[in-house]
This record gives sequence, C-alpha cells and structure tokens, in this order.
Amino acid sequence: MEKLVIQAEFWQGRRVLLTGHTGFKGSWLCLWLQKMGARVIGYALPPATQPNLFELARVEQQMVSILADVRDADRLRSALTTHQPEVVFHLAAQAEILPSYAQPVDTYATNVMGTVNLLDAVRHSPGVRAVVVVTSDKCYENAESSHCYREGDALGGVDPYSSSKACAELVSAAYRSSFFNPADYARHGTAVATARAGNAIGGGDWSANRLIPDAMRAFAEQRPLQVRHPAAIRPWQHALDPLAGYLLLAVQLYEQGPGAAGAWNFGPSGGNTHSVAQVLEKLIDIWGDGAAWSGDPSTHPHEAHGLRLDASKAISALRWRPRWSLDRALRMTVDWHRAHSRGEDMAAVSKQQINSYCQAAESTVVT
Repeated sequence: MEKLVIQAEFWQGRRVLLTGHTGFKGSWLCLWLQKMGARVIGYALPPATQPNLFELARVEQQMVSILADVRDADRLRSALTTHQPEVVFHLAAQAEILPSYAQPVDTYATNVMGTVNLLDAVRHSPGVRAVVVVTSDKCYENAESSHCYREGDALGGVDPYSSSKACAELVSAAYRSSFFNPADYARHGTAVATARAGNAIGGGDWSANRLIPDAMRAFAEQRPLQVRHPAAIRPWQHALDPLAGYLLLAVQLYEQGPGAAGAWNFGPSGGNTHSVAQVLEKLIDIWGDGAAWSGDPSTHPHEAHGLRLDASKAISALRWRPRWSLDRALRMTVDWHRAHSRGEDMAAVSKQQINSYCQAAESTVVT
C-alpha cells in the first residue's frame, strides 16, 4: 500500500521559524521537522505547564530556541532578521476558551496583535517564501447546527478566544491582500495561508480545562473526572493529523505560491464528530483500571455545543486526509502517558509515534 508522503526531502536543511514551539502542538511539530532534517528556529514563551512535552522530549537540543513574547514586535522582527527563515509556522497563542474569559485583554493581545507582529516581521524579511498561520476551528460564526463549516463561511465567535481567532483570520487576510497579494507574487515572493484545525489530542498535553489532559490526570489519580459539557460535539483528531496538513500546506505555498494561499480546514473525515461523553467512554475502555466520569452540574461560561469541519478542500487539493481514527488517537495518547509514568525516554517514545504515523497507509484511516 502507498505510504503517507510528507516530502521529507523538501525539509532537509530548510530554515524554518516556528512560533509557539514550546507548546503541545508546537513541540510535536518541532520533533517532526527535526526528524526530517530542518533547521528549526523556535520563538515562544517558556512552557506553560509542568511537566511539558518540550522538556520531556528534549526538543530544544536540536534547534535554536528563543524564549520571548510574540507581543514584543521588535524582538520578533529581530529573530526573523537574524535567522532568515524560508518557511514560517505561527502557532503561538493563548489557546483556551476559559482563560479567555478571565483574561480577555491578554487573549486579544496575543492572538490578534501577535499575528500582526508576526506578519509584519515577515513583511520585512524578504527570504520568507511560505507562512502558515494556525488559527482554530472555533473561528467560525457558530450557528449551533449540523452544518460542516467550510472555508468560505462567516467568521465570528461568542467568547474572547473564538473571537480572537476570527480576528487573526481577518488580520491574515488583510496582510495577504495588502502586502502579499497573489496578483503581485512575482515582486514579493511570499504566500500566506491560514489553517483551521479541530480539537487536537495526543501525548504530552497537560493543559488545564481540556478534556483529555483532565481525564489523564483524573484517571492516574483514580478519581472520577467531572465534565462541564458532556453532550458537546467536537471534531477530535490526533495532533499529528493537522500537523501533517500544515507541513503539506507549507510545501504547496513554497512551491506553488498564490495557488495555495488562503484558508484551509483540517478535520476528521467527512466532518465525523463525537460528543464529549462518547470520547470519554472510548477513553475509559482503553484506560480501564476503574476510570470513570460524571457531569459537573455547576454553572460554566458559554462554550459552543456543536462544531463540525468540512476538510474536503485539503483532501482534494493537498491530498491530505486524517490517518488515525479517534480510537487509534486515544490509544496512542494513553500509550504515551503510560510510557511517561513508567519513566521511559519520552523523546524516543514521541519520535516512534511520529514514525508510526508516517507509516500509516495513505488510502485508509488506521484504526
């Protein structure tokens, strides 16, 4: 069977700047880029949790790591001027809904002005050929219907986090039109795209108020997990699925320029979604050992009930598709955390999971 092709040869020796490299998805992407021989430059705040994937997998050992804030425009521009990246992935963000209610100003400052600062730094770095700005599936104006959102649908957001991600999309579109216009590509040579992914899960995420990390903590401590919205529906996927999409998109931007510029969804096949309760039942079956959950009857801030993505554009134009089913994603997450609890080498474990993902047959979703 044909294997998943991430074009590793493209990344060999390629200068890549990645904001948010100390975060959950950022650390996985760094490991993947390092595996393919890229020269990775990271720009982010120190890891937000203890423990964290960045330190456990020794991500810093094979890259340049700059610990700084995307709100510092001068420092960010200096990083691009000094290291002259050819490809930029922008993942740095305040990435959670509940903290956005507690700290809305910081959320907008990081997610909106951080994106402005990044794109303006790119504007003054003529060597950058491809930019992937990672936003969120929550950037859409959610009508709470069964509709699978497509890239041309209206943007919006009730909570500050979702709204800030919609704003980041608007910022990216404005910079693309004003400074990286596809019609003027021969002059500036930079192609900019945005990536909207579903709820990413996987080993090494210890964020608060996220379902899988909260479940891992509760199950390890042998206590029932209390759940805010068990009926909420989300497009769950292993983090390596959207990261594969980002890598494919960056190659297309670099090689085809304007043809790949714009917005892209990366979500489960056919808009396939599961409720929080369904995910937890699957997770409990995998974990065993008395794992349990219950609903939390207390009042919580608003979060969207249903969210579905249509990723047909990426499937058709990038030849991307999800490689791992939800069951496989949950199994790999549990395997990772159990390996950590046994004191295993988490750099080796993480790289092996990347290898397993890359070996998945291209024509099927691995169960």
